[in-house]
Amino acid sequence: MPSPGGRERRLGWSLRIWVACVALLLLGPTLVVIPMSFSAGETFQFPPREWSLRWYVSFFSSPEWVGSLLTSIEVGLLVAALSTVLGVAAAFGLDRTVWRGLGAVRSAMMAPMIVPGIVTAVAIYGIFLQWQLNGTLGGFVLAHTVLAVPFVVTSVGTSLAGYDRTVETASASLGANRVTTFVRVTLPLVLPGVGSGFVFAFVTSLDEVVIALFLQTPDIRTLPVQMYDSITLEIDPTIGAAASLIVVATTLVLLIPLLVRRQPSAPRSTS
Repeated sequence: MPSPGGRERRLGWSLRIWVACVALLLLGPTLVVIPMSFSAGETFQFPPREWSLRWYVSFFSSPEWVGSLLTSIEVGLLVAALSTVLGVAAAFGLDRTVWRGLGAVRSAMMAPMIVPGIVTAVAIYGIFLQWQLNGTLGGFVLAHTVLAVPFVVTSVGTSLAGYDRTVETASASLGANRVTTFVRVTLPLVLPGVGSGFVFAFVTSLDEVVIALFLQTPDIRTLPVQMYDSITLEIDPTIGAAASLIVVATTLVLLIPLLVRRQPSAPRSTS
């Protein structure tokens, strides 16, 4: 009979192969679009017959593409800041209160992550028409904040799950008030979760396209909307450069929390 150790080794290799196949399936489109963005052809080519930066030059020399990129960055930063403030407050409220209906409130706050995007987009569009927020920067920020807050709540809530509240009691016993305790004790301990929530909120806004399609106007549109129009209304290979920039930027932003957490702390000097 095969030994348990042999079965575990075979299971380990099978899981590794399966994970590699799934990773290849997920990364496949990226491995195609990035080489296409360096093509010198007049249309999409894979693999490219000739290599060139013409589509990146086209992207950064186009007022429409650059304008949509700057709009996406501006909206994303505002959404990340607003979502972080609201999400941190909500996460602390959910973690430190116990009352009937708390589970229902928690589920309702997670609804934007579950409800189909088109349903949320239609609802927001109908409300924003009455509030005259369609086609405004504030409308984009509020709409994307609705989608981003659950990610901040989840991230900060995970940090609070392993949080030891006795440190707050110790701080209070030493004379610190609630504000000082929060700023100097609580916030530094949950800061990794707060930073992760900020990053996820920014990426959520940067990649969102369904709601942005409803709220767009000729004067304000995000980069995903510009990409959607480029692929549906015309065949413009510039979208390859735009997609590559989005992939690289999103990957770098998502790696920031991992790099910060793995950064070794500076050794303390001894006297």
